[in-house]
Amino acid sequence: MVNTNNPKIDTMFKAGAHFAFSKTRRHPTTSPYIFGVKNKVEIFDLEKTEILLEKAKSYVESLAKEGKSILFVGGKSEARNAVKSGALSINMPYVDGRWIGGTLTNFMQIRKRVEKLEKLTTEKEKGELAKYTKKERLLIDREIANLERFFTGIVSMKDLPKAIFIVDPKKEQTAVKEAQDMGITVIALAGSDCNIKGLDFPVVGNDSSQTSVNFFVQEIAKAYKR
Repeated sequence: MVNTNNPKIDTMFKAGAHFAFSKTRRHPTTSPYIFGVKNKVEIFDLEKTEILLEKAKSYVESLAKEGKSILFVGGKSEARNAVKSGALSINMPYVDGRWIGGTLTNFMQIRKRVEKLEKLTTEKEKGELAKYTKKERLLIDREIANLERFFTGIVSMKDLPKAIFIVDPKKEQTAVKEAQDMGITVIALAGSDCNIKGLDFPVVGNDSSQTSVNFFVQEIAKAYKR
């Protein structure tokens, strides 16, 4: 279903964005976006996907003009590298691992953890940990490593973001709910097994392929750069 008259759809097709899951896994809310079936795998209608993507990109462009921040989230293996590189390319915060409950709904407490990471890192860089015993320094190093694992990507997030971009809202449902509870706009790349009802800007497409995920993440990042 390559549309040779539309370069964007051609690019999405080459990235494998059209692949959904089997019909048995499809969530009813994504049914209007299914084009057909090939080898028992459902295929997204990329013309409809493009319309959704353009709406999301238009909103992201408005965020950039207002100087508002967007938090990138994608903890599964297919999304981690894309989410991190996409966010860093526009100096935005990201979560490329396990979502820590309360990241948005208990933001002040999370900020305290981040500030502790910054404090310990600074002290280590300045050699101020030399005053501790070898065992104490080992424990501090472990604490720094643990804090880095969970919070490195959100060190720059001094306030709650205006929007959150999520890869696979089914897997990241806790992040989706926290954003909704806090009135934060939710943009999401959603596979056919996702419930897209309630998402502000759903973009239906293949959320389980590195190539496809990277395409959509880069599109969102480029929209912010404009």
